[in-house]
Amino acid sequence: MSLLLQLIANGIVYSGIIVLASVGLSLVYSIADFANFAHGDTMAVGAYGAFATIGVLTSMGLTATIWGFPVAFFVALLVGMAVAAVVAVLTHKIVYEPMDVGSIGMLITSIGIAFLYRSVIQMRFGAIMQSFGVQRFGPIPELQAALGIAVTRRDLLIVAVSLTLVVGLHLLLQYTTLGRKMRATADNRSLAKVSGIRTGRVLVSMWVIGAALAAAGGVFIGLNANIYPRMGFDILLLVFAAVILGGIGSVYGAMLGGFVIGMIHELTPLFQTRLGIPIGTEYAPAIAFLLMVGILLWRPQGILGGSNT
Repeated sequence: MSLLLQLIANGIVYSGIIVLASVGLSLVYSIADFANFAHGDTMAVGAYGAFATIGVLTSMGLTATIWGFPVAFFVALLVGMAVAAVVAVLTHKIVYEPMDVGSIGMLITSIGIAFLYRSVIQMRFGAIMQSFGVQRFGPIPELQAALGIAVTRRDLLIVAVSLTLVVGLHLLLQYTTLGRKMRATADNRSLAKVSGIRTGRVLVSMWVIGAALAAAGGVFIGLNANIYPRMGFDILLLVFAAVILGGIGSVYGAMLGGFVIGMIHELTPLFQTRLGIPIGTEYAPAIAFLLMVGILLWRPQGILGGSNT
């Protein structure tokens, strides 16, 4: 029982990261109308923006902490989100907006943008794995005693911030003027434009929000493990799987798909311990994809397919 609870806890943490990345990718698809293959590398841009910021703040002597985490980390998280947003908007203005090549052309262009992001990161920071240098704490004793599972402060921080960002996005989409404009643009951009909505501004807002959420996911990957130039690319297929599973173009579907993919990924050890099927954790992405295919065979449009942003 404790193993199952532990894997569920791990799955919730990992799902938080996948959800943040999936929502941003779904926003781009539903409003900009193309699959952005540079999304994973946008996560890396945010992570390295935070990494550089922590180095600067630490060298300036900022050593204060909140709940054991350096204040510099929280500042770096915000700066990383801002850096990714600025890079995404500049890419939109300089590359995507002037182009008139259709969805496939934009998709191929985004692959080139992904390589560009990664190359710049590698030239500046090198190809080796690095960490934020945030002190690691052991499992929280109270939770370990009560539930018999190891949950760290990092886990709770990732889940709490991810949940806050997702709820914030929901409130923005449903209860603000910008959210209504984004939903109208996602439904029909031409109709939204003739109705007086400045769709150009909506697109810029979409890039800011999508990139900032992706950057937060990238920073949490780095907090949980390490950062390296390919980190976003390595998780990109799982993010695409989450978006497809939830229903392409549906932000809420991406949230649900991200949660399902993250949980499946972390629950893979149960195949061996409970069912006796010798599948190691290295096959977790493959298991997630297989179950995604199975669900899509039953529901081709995805879990929440048909409902837009």
